[in-house]
Amino acid sequence: MNPAQKKRRGQLIVLSGPSGVGKSTVIAELLSLRDEIYFSVSYTTREPRVGEEDGVNYNFVDRAAFEAMIQGGELLEYAEYVNHYYGTSLRLIQEKLDRGIDVLLDIEVQGASKVRKKCPDAILIFIVPPSFEELSRRLRGRQTDSEEVIAGRLAKAREEYRHIRQYDYIVVNDKVSEAAGEILAILTAESCKTEHRIHMIEGDNAL
Repeated sequence: MNPAQKKRRGQLIVLSGPSGVGKSTVIAELLSLRDEIYFSVSYTTREPRVGEEDGVNYNFVDRAAFEAMIQGGELLEYAEYVNHYYGTSLRLIQEKLDRGIDVLLDIEVQGASKVRKKCPDAILIFIVPPSFEELSRRLRGRQTDSEEVIAGRLAKAREEYRHIRQYDYIVVNDKVSEAAGEILAILTAESCKTEHRIHMIEGDNAL
């Protein structure tokens, strides 16, 4: 990006979607296409899944440590999901935004609602599968959960769908490359808003 076009403040981008929709894959594709986005690694009390790394996929902490962060006011948002805490560091997010860096959050609907209240300018994007049947197929295809857990995740997904109207955009993850492309288009349009570019012509004789 041309230094003259650098935003005075970064954009806060929230991605949500039901378990199994492929958020992590879409995020990986997005970050490979646009390297000037900082992906905020959330804190969680759940156990790492196979292949997940501490500090990369999540910051894995125990329940006592997480609750100490809550008491210390260290989190932008936090929520309890399927008996585990998930939360986002407030200090790190503010530092990045103040430096004009876009920040991407992968959080569920409870957390997104809290972010909206604290950061009204955040861009909220909800990722959905092509169909609910496809979501069920993807969850079973992971072969990491029992049928009871899968049923719980599908029930949770139906509940999350009721909150979709609080989001600014809906992206369908049928093909990962297309979903990532749609998100990039959203971010490009948002960055072109007058409020983000007016500083480029401040002091110009035209004003």
